[in-house]
Amino acid sequence: MGYFNYIPDFNYVDRNDGAKIGDYTKVKNLFRRIKLREDVFQNTTVFEKYNIRGDDRPDTVANEIYGDPELDWLVLISNNILNIQTEWPMSQLSFDTYLINKYGTYENLNAVHHYETKEVVTTDGVVIVPSGLTIEQGATYSYYDANGNNTVTFEDFTIPVTNKEYEEKIEEAKRSIYLLKPRYLPVILDDIESNMEYKKGSSDYISGTLKSSSNIKLTS
Repeated sequence: MGYFNYIPDFNYVDRNDGAKIGDYTKVKNLFRRIKLREDVFQNTTVFEKYNIRGDDRPDTVANEIYGDPELDWLVLISNNILNIQTEWPMSQLSFDTYLINKYGTYENLNAVHHYETKEVVTTDGVVIVPSGLTIEQGATYSYYDANGNNTVTFEDFTIPVTNKEYEEKIEEAKRSIYLLKPRYLPVILDDIESNMEYKKGSSDYISGTLKSSSNIKLTS
């Protein structure tokens, strides 16, 4: 079921020309946002790792895992993704366009963006330079071994990372997400539906899915 099917309605005072006192327009209460309960969100046993492939979109992932493309919103909220434009991997075409717009030319894509360390180990097995650290050009490392003082040259412990490689690494990191295991889907959806319902006890209550705007508390 689609995201907005879970969002309750409220009767908003009709302000259109010709509207009469007591006329209402039924609209979605967008101040109520679907989210997983914190105890569910923190329970790693109900989620499984998933790697986004190629140009997969949230709806295609939802269709593959849950058999329902309209559960794309569940894929997103399971990973705290609010902005699909920046937090979901781009399609290959969009990524290529993004690179050219940002760096101008194909030649600039291969220019060095920064340097990262590669692991350096002494002859007696001591790691003196760990791998994967961003480092300034020209830096040096010195260490003492059985033969005295030794200086590791910049080329010995660094690798250049191009602009393209830097951007690809960012995109690749977005591909690792967590998904709710399908066997928990019915329970979680029932829980979400229950939590989204209005509760009895206020003068603006009409039903579990409808309130009146005469005295509505939009965030309640």
